[in-house]
Amino acid sequence: MKRDLQCPEECPSRPEPPPAPRITPEPTGEAEDAELKRGSAPVWIFGYGSLVWRPGFEFTSRKVGFIRGYSRRFWQGDTFHRGSEKMPGRVVTLLEDCGACTWGVAYEVRGEQIPASLQYLNMREAVLGGYDTKLVKFHPQEKDAEEPIQALVYIATPQNPSYLGPASEEDIAAQIIVSSGCAGHNIEYLLRLADFMRYFCPQAEDKHLFSIEEALISILPCLCCTEESLEETASSPQKSKG
Repeated sequence: MKRDLQCPEECPSRPEPPPAPRITPEPTGEAEDAELKRGSAPVWIFGYGSLVWRPGFEFTSRKVGFIRGYSRRFWQGDTFHRGSEKMPGRVVTLLEDCGACTWGVAYEVRGEQIPASLQYLNMREAVLGGYDTKLVKFHPQEKDAEEPIQALVYIATPQNPSYLGPASEEDIAAQIIVSSGCAGHNIEYLLRLADFMRYFCPQAEDKHLFSIEEALISILPCLCCTEESLEETASSPQKSKG
């Protein structure tokens, strides 16, 4: 079955972006305080969804790693990037989970990159996505990494109007298969995220993510056969009644 991952011809108009949030890392000493006053203190942004492969902003460096106390879930609805008002897509958010950790990518931004990236993400994640911001401790994957890094993360809570909440892996996969938005097909979103985990974090487990991927793969052949059967029926000559 061919996958149409192109952007729809018409996308909803984008609202005017509100001012980007001001993020100020908490200084730990005189040197850090001086660096903040000079405006050169870095800001780290943690991504665990589409940001892992498509940040969309300039950055100085990036690190693969994880944050503790959260599980990744396909519980957020998307009516712009990966879905529409009529057929919302499913994208990930974070659920507080004491014994869990979520893997992703943290991006370091400095200087002029800071306001530019925050303004861009404020539109992409907050205005169009319904996400709020929170500061978390990011643990880099490198074995020689020292202390955790304070990072900004975007989380969609149950209070936002696009929140869909829990559903079975099969139901989530079925919704993903039929959803597409201005950033592409919802299938692409799921498969790219699964590939990231498989290739960059092979030691990590994400049962929720891979169960949905497995459910989607099992549904696709059935969907393909159904489409082929319908095409054959439509093209075959009809016997006249008499």
